[in-house]
Amino acid sequence: MKRLVILAALVAACAPPPKKDYSKLVSSSPRALLVVPVVNKSVDVDAADYFLSTLSVPLAERGYYVFPVNLVKRMLEDDGLSDASLVHGTDPARLCALFGADAVLFVTIEQWTAKFMLLSTQVTVEFNYVLKDGRTGEELWRDHEVGVYASDSGGGGLAGAIAAAIVAKAAPNYMPLARQANARAMAYPGPGFPAGPYRPEYQKDLPPPAVPESPAAAKPATPAASQPPPAAK
Repeated sequence: MKRLVILAALVAACAPPPKKDYSKLVSSSPRALLVVPVVNKSVDVDAADYFLSTLSVPLAERGYYVFPVNLVKRMLEDDGLSDASLVHGTDPARLCALFGADAVLFVTIEQWTAKFMLLSTQVTVEFNYVLKDGRTGEELWRDHEVGVYASDSGGGGLAGAIAAAIVAKAAPNYMPLARQANARAMAYPGPGFPAGPYRPEYQKDLPPPAVPESPAAAKPATPAASQPPPAAK
């Protein structure tokens, strides 16, 4: 099982990064990002707080200012927005106005599970990321990430496999998978963000604009005019 997971990861790593339209994100040019509490669709009640703690670092490393997530959560609770679903349903402009942010990142946990599968335990995380403009509420960027890990025997044969599976099921470690998912989501070039204003390559790492086709090249060639047949003598 672990070999299959590793093989899938290698295939994903070798695949060309998906092309994204960064025009709205570049036009908005956010500097300060607000990361709001995470909507948790899993059955693990602690997943949202654990995952929320992993989001600031990769965004800051891309060159953006990130408001402290715990302070943001506390201020939203004081403002009557203690439920993450309510926060995600609030106008992004209102949220950003509370903190002076330029854009807000909404993240949803779709999976945060550990399943016992014969001689291994499979740990799965799945997230949806959406960044919205703090002035217009328009979507600037989105991504979807899945991470999977399967325990192995650690060289202990059948007994080792069973023991490793029991330990992984009893105390699954989601955090490495969560951090890896964030790293893939923010990676650039690829699905993630171009460099922010606090990185030296700001506005220098953007893809070149598409060169419009010249009118002469776009215009179809005019067929030669047909000549009338010679008059009969």
